[in-house]
Amino acid sequence: MALVKTNYPLFGNLFDDFFGTELADWRNQNYSATNTTLPKVNIKEDENGFVVEMAAPGMKKGDFKINVDNNLLTIFSQKQEEQKEGEGEKYTRREFAYQAFTRSFTLPNSADADKVSASYNDGILTVTIPKKEEAKPKPPKSIEIS
Repeated sequence: MALVKTNYPLFGNLFDDFFGTELADWRNQNYSATNTTLPKVNIKEDENGFVVEMAAPGMKKGDFKINVDNNLLTIFSQKQEEQKEGEGEKYTRREFAYQAFTRSFTLPNSADADKVSASYNDGILTVTIPKKEEAKPKPPKSIEIS
């Protein structure tokens, strides 16, 4: 049985560019300040752009802050919930819940960072990153022979 190397440029560039060292660098750019689990993401690419889907159930769109700075997409969230029993009384039980995280991704050169948009629906944060027009694939051109 021979080892065959195949070249998938669509996936190779996506993984090399999009999943660069930022995902491996948990100390600086991907962390949870409250020792909770980082939300998982799906990243899709098509000829028009990229879509980042982040599973974040139980949150509101106002809980997120998203920015792009020097081709670095950063998603930050901080949520604090407090449940109290009997205001002004001696507590026999009091529960607090804090959640904070930051996820950062280096955008590929083909991404149009000025046109990034986001929406939150049914527990999924969706960040849409269109490609620059010059990076979109062009249909094959037929050349006439003279």
